[in-house]
Amino acid sequence: MHETDMTKALILTVKDWWESQTERPTISQVHLTVGQFTCVEPAGLQFAFDAQTHNTFLAGARLVIQETPLIAFCHRCQQEYRPEMGIQYACPTCQSPMDDIRSGRELKIDRIEYREADRASNL
Repeated sequence: MHETDMTKALILTVKDWWESQTERPTISQVHLTVGQFTCVEPAGLQFAFDAQTHNTFLAGARLVIQETPLIAFCHRCQQEYRPEMGIQYACPTCQSPMDDIRSGRELKIDRIEYREADRASNL
């Protein structure tokens, strides 16, 4: 389950930011973008996040995952298409192999929502 290792890396990244703050804020949400073609299972990522943040600086924080679809571009047909994950990756019109992925490989922290004293903020 590579979601566990990815979650560890996510937590370390957020912790580096959190520790760099003069007043360490209470983090309420971590927003991620996860592409369909990363082969990361959002439910597994959520489970690993919940388990690994228990009794840490992220205890009680919510992981919010936004999935992006796999979108490819066929240079022969000059059109975008959505490959069927695990079934059909070639262009549905001309059957050219998928070689230009426009979306679906993202795996990034979009933002962190937190509270400083009595006011809400965003990173």
